[in-house]
Amino acid sequence: FVLLLTLTSSTTLAWTVSSNQNPSNICSSSSSRDVSLGASRGAKKWSRKKAWLEQRGFSPSAVAAASTDTETSSGFCTVVGGGRIGSLLASKGSTTLLGRGDVIDPEGTGPILLATRNDALDSIIDACPPNRRKDLVFLQNGYLDNFLESKGLLENTQALLYLSVTAVGVDAVDGITSVNPEGLTAATGEWAQALADRLGSLDLKCNVVSKEDYRPAMFEKLIWISTYMLVGTAKECSSVGQAGSDYKEIVEQVVNELVTAVSKKEGITFQPGTMERLAAYTDVVTDFPCAVKEFEWRNQYFYDLGDEECPIHNGLLRECMEKGKLGFDLP
Repeated sequence: FVLLLTLTSSTTLAWTVSSNQNPSNICSSSSSRDVSLGASRGAKKWSRKKAWLEQRGFSPSAVAAASTDTETSSGFCTVVGGGRIGSLLASKGSTTLLGRGDVIDPEGTGPILLATRNDALDSIIDACPPNRRKDLVFLQNGYLDNFLESKGLLENTQALLYLSVTAVGVDAVDGITSVNPEGLTAATGEWAQALADRLGSLDLKCNVVSKEDYRPAMFEKLIWISTYMLVGTAKECSSVGQAGSDYKEIVEQVVNELVTAVSKKEGITFQPGTMERLAAYTDVVTDFPCAVKEFEWRNQYFYDLGDEECPIHNGLLRECMEKGKLGFDLP
C-alpha cells in the first residue's frame, strides 16, 4: 500500500510499502537473520540494476559509482518547481514536490533538484536553510558560474539537461543523437549519480562526469541555445530545425566564432566535433520554437566579450533589436 502525508498544499511525501508487509512491523528492530536476508536482497537488487545500467549504455565509471551508494543515489529527493521538468522528475521515486514559495525541510536529506526558471534561483537560495544549500542541484540552462560563485555554491551539483518536454505529463524526448547514442545529458558533483539514477528510472540517459569534463560541455550547450535561438529569431524561423537547415552557414559561423571566443577567454579545449554534436541534437528537438530570452543568463556572456571577439553573434543581436524581436534593451 502507499501511505501519503500532505506537508503543504503543494507538497506530498509518499512512502511505499510492499503489499505483503505488516505496517505495524515497519519500525521494529531486525534480527540478524533479517539483516542477512536484506543483504542478500540488496546484492540481487544491485546485480539487476548493474545489468540495467550497462544495457542502457551507461559508462563503466557511472556504473561503478552507482554501486557505492545505491540506496542513497536512487532514493528520496526534493524537487522544487512543478512545471514540465519538475513534474517529470517527481513522477518516479520517493519525492517531495515543492512550489517556489514552499519551505525546504531543514532536517531533510538527499538532493534538492531545482527545476525552476533562472530568475527564481535568488529567492530560493536565500530561503533555503543554510545547512541544506550544499544539497541544491542546479538544472538551469545558461551561464551560472558568476551567480553561483556569488552565492558560494560553485561546487554544488550541476546538470545539463539535453531533453525536451513539451507539456506537463508528456513523455520527455531524450537527447540521444546519431552522434552521441550515449546521450548528451551530463551531471557533475555530489548528487550527480542520484540525478542520473532518477533520470534512468524515467528511461532517460545521464552521464556522470568530472568537473573538468563538465565545463566544456556546459559551454557547448550554452553555445547551442545562444546560437540556434538567435539565428532563428533574427531570420524569423519557426523552429531551431528551420534555423539549422535554412541558415546552416550562418549557424556554423556563429558556433565556430563562439567556440573560439570561449576557448580564448576560459582556456578551455573543446572535444573535436562540436558542430556535428549540436546539429545532431537540433535534429532531435527540431520543432522547438526560437526566441532570444533570459539574455543575462545566455547571450550576454558572448555579447560582453565584445564585437572584436563575437562580431557575427553581436551583429545578429542588433538585427533582432532593429526588428523588434527582443523583449529587452541591449546594454
